Amino acid sequence: MKTSKDSKALDKRILEQIFLGQQEELQAKRKKRYCSRKEVGLVDLSSPQAQVVIGVRRSGKSTMCFQALENAGVNYAYADFDDEHLSGMSSDQLDAVLEVLYKIYGNFSCLFLDEIQNVEGWHLFVNRLLRKDIRVVITGSNANLLSSELATYLTGRNKEIGLYPFSFGEYCEMKGIDQGSISTQAEAFRRAAFDDYLKGGGFPEKFAMSDSSSYVSGLVKNILVRDIEQRYGIAFTDAFERMANHLLNVSPTIVSVADLAALFDIKSNVTVRNYIKYLKDSFILVEVQKYSSRSRQRITQEKVYAVDVAMMDERENAFAGENLGWRLETIVLIELKRRCRLNGCDVYYLMERSYECDFVLCKGNVVKQAIQVAYDISSDKTRKREINGLLAAAKKTGCTDLVLLTDHDYADVNVDDAVIKIRSVYDWCVGVE
Repeated sequence: MKTSKDSKALDKRILEQIFLGQQEELQAKRKKRYCSRKEVGLVDLSSPQAQVVIGVRRSGKSTMCFQALENAGVNYAYADFDDEHLSGMSSDQLDAVLEVLYKIYGNFSCLFLDEIQNVEGWHLFVNRLLRKDIRVVITGSNANLLSSELATYLTGRNKEIGLYPFSFGEYCEMKGIDQGSISTQAEAFRRAAFDDYLKGGGFPEKFAMSDSSSYVSGLVKNILVRDIEQRYGIAFTDAFERMANHLLNVSPTIVSVADLAALFDIKSNVTVRNYIKYLKDSFILVEVQKYSSRSRQRITQEKVYAVDVAMMDERENAFAGENLGWRLETIVLIELKRRCRLNGCDVYYLMERSYECDFVLCKGNVVKQAIQVAYDISSDKTRKREINGLLAAAKKTGCTDLVLLTDHDYADVNVDDAVIKIRSVYDWCVGVE
């Protein structure tokens, strides 16, 4: 019979085997080519704060952290707690993990903890590391690592870095598409690539997938069940999943809590609000508030978008059409969200009784830019509607930077003493003017 001491030693040997295997995976990563992501520059390894990368599952959080650590040239250790062999690990075993990592990696100055939230009580361990001046980089699978928890557990000793699936620019980089040239050939290749991106989205792992619809269905199901239902103990899982899939099918859409409650026979509006919050916290849905000086209007008239166009229809029984205009609008919104995180702006939608402007970008209370999105403006009626929406937004907000994004048009139009820049989304996404 083994003594407790023998059992502890066995545990450490098993841990060592697991983390040696993960070290080999890390070595293999160094031989691969990766897309350079702007968020890498946000990871500050000189900061005493934990660097926490959050976002939807499979958006490339672990790879981005790996790039940041490699670029910095620091001596770091790596532990991935999304390993089935570590399932059920408790916080009192984390000291044994730390001991094993020191044995494998030596005297490291930085610790990369992948999916650490799978261990109950992880925050106490991370706090202790920070007090010892060990730099910590953390990733978490969205709903399992929420802002509210970080604020509570790490008491302000953390910096959040949000990550979305590949932008179109990153997609082009992975495909070897020229992003800067304005030659006929380069533009044709860029447009062809955008047609694929518009339909397939930017989840990095989809590049190697032959059955992408199965991949997206599995991903959505995993998030709904693992990150939400199990975490929050949702009793009426069928109603919740039908509501979640419905919102993905009809996005972008303004949320009506009462309508959703009636549609899915959910007795409480509070329950519906909770469900929507869980979907946003898991980053399946991304919200945009209404531009208004009234807080109530901003809160109660939210518009939600899928985090990636692949989630709009590449799911089992999605029964959604191409909806190219909605897909284009979704791509623009997610790109704006990326840019806003980098430059400190906020994005809203503007809607009045007689007009609508898809997006207004604000710095503080000043509107810096107004943007309309329309797939096809060849119809005079559509073109006039979109331009009038921009002109009305300019009149209401005082904004003079007006942009109309379409599938392929390019022009500068003077209307009522205003200049409206009409640009293709595929060029706008990569900064080609």
